[in-house]
Amino acid sequence: MTTAGAELTLRHPVERFTLDNGLRVVLAPDRSMPVVAVSVFYDVGMRNEPEGRTGFAHLFEHMMFQGSANVPKMEHARLVQAAGGTFNGSTHQDYTNYFEALPAEALERALFLEADRMAAPAITEENLRNQIDVVKEEIRVNVLNRPYGAFPWLQLPQIAFESFANTHDGYGSFVDLESSTVDDATDFFSRYYAPGNAVLCIGGDVDVAETERLIQRWFAPVEARPVLPIPATGEPLPATARTAVVEDALAPAPALALGWRVPDPIGDFDGYLGTVLLAELLSEGDASRLERRLVHDDRIAIAQSSYVGLFGDPFDVRDATLLTTQVHHPVGVQADRVQAAVNEEIRRIADDGVGADELGRVQARTEAQLLRQADSVLGRTLGFAAAELIHGRAELAGELAARLAAVTPDQVRDAARRLDPDTAAVLELRATGGRR
Repeated sequence: MTTAGAELTLRHPVERFTLDNGLRVVLAPDRSMPVVAVSVFYDVGMRNEPEGRTGFAHLFEHMMFQGSANVPKMEHARLVQAAGGTFNGSTHQDYTNYFEALPAEALERALFLEADRMAAPAITEENLRNQIDVVKEEIRVNVLNRPYGAFPWLQLPQIAFESFANTHDGYGSFVDLESSTVDDATDFFSRYYAPGNAVLCIGGDVDVAETERLIQRWFAPVEARPVLPIPATGEPLPATARTAVVEDALAPAPALALGWRVPDPIGDFDGYLGTVLLAELLSEGDASRLERRLVHDDRIAIAQSSYVGLFGDPFDVRDATLLTTQVHHPVGVQADRVQAAVNEEIRRIADDGVGADELGRVQARTEAQLLRQADSVLGRTLGFAAAELIHGRAELAGELAARLAAVTPDQVRDAARRLDPDTAAVLELRATGGRR
């Protein structure tokens, strides 16, 4: 396992430099295929939103696709697709990213497009109103009119944390979205979309010297602006359990979510790695502890999963975050019975530890997942960019498999001991109208 992780790092070394305007650049050459990936990660996410502007980071992501100084509306998509490429963007707790994957000869086109909207996106009243409507419809489809739409990713943080940054609805309320103004959008761009608040990462079939020349051509003219300090989002560890009940008229079955605070993903990385593997050991695969206990043996669950981080990737988030276990269970099964079984399985690991063979199987599966993610040029480039932005080291993305392979049974046992039922956030979802 360590060998494979080391080979990934050696096969795809990274180079970096910083432009005078503060833009950090990471290059990850791979001449094996004539494909390139271009990604720009801005150090602004849902946790940066001010009170009264929930959902604004995601709304602004939409605005960045509405044209820019030299690119008319819809032209970004046309130019990328005409070159045979794909594109997208996404908003996370701690960053917003934009990316393209294209044939290598189209690299300069992607650089021009990203630089143009970094310099001057088309922030107009028409674009803003249009995209507010688009985001509201997205919320209706993905949250309001979907079973379990807000469960648990929007609902659990409200009881697990204290600060506005960690508890508010990152999708946004309709009131906050509708009251947003062009001035708000302009201010948000000025504050958070400065070159010095971004990482440009390019992977694939690139010549380093030529690519640096192209980056200087297109990105160096983007005006430097002050960069705000990264907000502190960590919180004191909870001293008591916190509980809440929500109702879902669309859900076909009840569900339970348990959330525990975990070690700082940056400040206590080794402790955090033990927690990541604990989540895998608990829930991944038919042989996992909770799958066997809840689904097969006790038959008190329809489905279960455990994961670290609200968005499913434990390595692209800062403190504070959670290990979440969510269980969908039959109507006739009480939530407290499910909770007791989960706590019992965690306590067994805390008391008895985990065998080297069982941990080895989890490590092998986790390594395989990481290597699959890094197999494509785009997946690898996004991993390098996130690691550079969050951890300050793009290389970490190539080291993760080896770092996880080095986690010991004692680290996993320690992680289980930190999952105290007396400090858990407990969210019970009651299905009130889904049965016909």
